[in-house]
Amino acid sequence: MSKNFIFSSESVGEGHPDKVCDTISDAVLDACLAVDPKSRVACETYAKSNIVVVGGEITTKAQVDFTRIAREAIREIGYVHDDDVFHADRVFVMNIVTQQSPDISQGVDAKAAKGKKKAEQGAGDQGLMFGYASDETPELMPAPIMFAHRLGRELTRIRKSGKAKWLRPDAKSQVSVQYVDGKPVRITNVVVSTQHSADVEHAEIEDFIIKNIVKKVLPAEMLDKKTEFLINPTGRFVVGGPQGDTGLTGRKIIVDSYGGMGRHGGGAFSGKDPSKVDRSAAYMGRYVAKNIVAAGLAQKAEIQFAYAIGYPDPVSVCVDTFGTGVISDEKIAEAVQSIFSFKPADIIKQLNLLRPIYSLTTNYGHFGKIEDVKSLTWEKTDKAAALKKAAR
Repeated sequence: MSKNFIFSSESVGEGHPDKVCDTISDAVLDACLAVDPKSRVACETYAKSNIVVVGGEITTKAQVDFTRIAREAIREIGYVHDDDVFHADRVFVMNIVTQQSPDISQGVDAKAAKGKKKAEQGAGDQGLMFGYASDETPELMPAPIMFAHRLGRELTRIRKSGKAKWLRPDAKSQVSVQYVDGKPVRITNVVVSTQHSADVEHAEIEDFIIKNIVKKVLPAEMLDKKTEFLINPTGRFVVGGPQGDTGLTGRKIIVDSYGGMGRHGGGAFSGKDPSKVDRSAAYMGRYVAKNIVAAGLAQKAEIQFAYAIGYPDPVSVCVDTFGTGVISDEKIAEAVQSIFSFKPADIIKQLNLLRPIYSLTTNYGHFGKIEDVKSLTWEKTDKAAALKKAAR
């Protein structure tokens, strides 16, 4: 990539139909882990109009009331208005959950089985995972996605405070950042689309969003007279959420990770317990990449590793610092593998993942939430000193 470019990332609000489904799926996961930390959960949710379908494979000792969990999640999001077709108290919830396949369970369980190479806990599936970090923001995340998330969080905060009663749950934000010599220098475009009640004029929405959200949360030094603000650019956004569009778990993976600045392995996060390396190994990748940057070994770093189903060791580990490393990428990779273990069981132990913490991750990114670092352990930089020492 050229060192001079404009890069855009988007975020979506809690009421976006796909995020509604992510929220329900992670709420189901947390309900299982709260009772049975060894629960195996792969929960997928679908939403359209006034129907919610909860499906997937779950093996747990917990007694899960899927209808109650779905309604509570929808209520917390804010679909409670009398004119909502998709309403917390009126949605029809269909349960088509079965137990985990015994063939998958055999591969994941830490015990010997016919045809299984090792009697350790293996990966729940084959696949490749990426972790990424950059020194562009205090969160060690790319600037475009963090700025987009800030807009979404503040929009939600104001909506739930009741300050703007015309705000409704569905929303999107997008920020375009200009880079010069590889560094973010200004914001060129800001897009905010928010669902609203029918009785508010577009001019009021535009003025309110720019003054009370955009200019409040984005850095003033990166906004100038040429920055373009596009607020509800269609002119009207009354019909939203699952009434206006179909929702499905796992369809916002770039929003969930690095906004496209760092690569993504393709596996979704929400609704999956940590035996699923799609989720846990992606969190581990973030943990490693963040510690590389925090250690001062690089200005930005990406790590990729891959697994075979049922096998505990990664089949590959690769580090790329995009030319910003103070030592070679090969030496950083060696240091990483001397400090961290990438076996699924070890990832779970290192990051303490068998806890009902996943509803904290669902909205506004799974990475960069330093305010929740006690729960979201992959945001810690506690291995930076050890990593720096190992890299000498």
